[in-house]
Amino acid sequence: MSTVARRPALTPRQLTRTDERLSFVYLERCTVHRDANAITAQDAEGTTHIPSATIGTLLLGPGTRITHQAMSVLGETGAAVCWVGEHGVRYYASGRALSRSSALMEAQARQWANPRSRLDVARKMYRLRFPDEDPAGLTRHELLGREGRRVKDCYRAEAARTGVPWRGRRYTPGDFTSGDAVNQAITAAAQCMYGIAHAVVTSLGCSPALGFIHSGHELSFVLDIADLYKTELGIPLAFDVAAQDEEDVGPRTRRALRDRINETSLLNRCVDDIKHLLLPETVGSSDLGGDRDVVTLQSDHGHQVASGVNHDGPEDYEDGLW
Repeated sequence: MSTVARRPALTPRQLTRTDERLSFVYLERCTVHRDANAITAQDAEGTTHIPSATIGTLLLGPGTRITHQAMSVLGETGAAVCWVGEHGVRYYASGRALSRSSALMEAQARQWANPRSRLDVARKMYRLRFPDEDPAGLTRHELLGREGRRVKDCYRAEAARTGVPWRGRRYTPGDFTSGDAVNQAITAAAQCMYGIAHAVVTSLGCSPALGFIHSGHELSFVLDIADLYKTELGIPLAFDVAAQDEEDVGPRTRRALRDRINETSLLNRCVDDIKHLLLPETVGSSDLGGDRDVVTLQSDHGHQVASGVNHDGPEDYEDGLW
């Protein structure tokens, strides 16, 4: 039997694409370990095997312990790992990403660094959320005002559709049960969407911190992306769950959201939306180099040259990493 140390590392071409993975797996009160290229979740009821390469993001709730070897295989397969609070309503920390290419992060940085293009991306985000409106020419303040009105309208419309009483958005950080059932469902859906958006953002190699609407937080871009699907997916589903029953709202919301995400292929759409927001229309996915483990050096006039080569004169020779 081969040992973990002798197993070859997975290459980018062997990994499951981001848009083909499970949206998220939530675990609590168990021990997470490794068995070959799968992770195992062991609790009082037994052991469950989960292929690590099929996970988009692994949410570790209260009472979980995870071994070094489990984190090793999750790192090799590019699964995002988030440590979250009870009901998944608090985010604590996360692990590494899938992409080995910096192309999308560089595109994001270029768009973010210019105030004019940063506003253009914010308008694109608004247009994705509300395709019946044209935000061209709107200032940031006007965008925020219109977004606020549309979200309030969504709350009222969903309350009328489901018959769930709506008294406004109420959420106390750290106190999940302080709100009524529908507010708990909205919070649970939002936190799950933040985890999913974080997994997609980091797996594509983007920076979670460089936001175009949100700012000043390490997850600003994650919040931007999660909000794209708030009024279409998160809020209606939360009202549906609250209308069914007021018990166990958090777990039922997570399960319902997981099923809806799989039904609607949201991960695939999320990947496409991020590329649409950050890349010029002339740049295709094949130009990103996401399946290549390549390091280049920057040269003059925007040219990239090979790394691992000594560029001192015409007798260039392979230099190696060290």
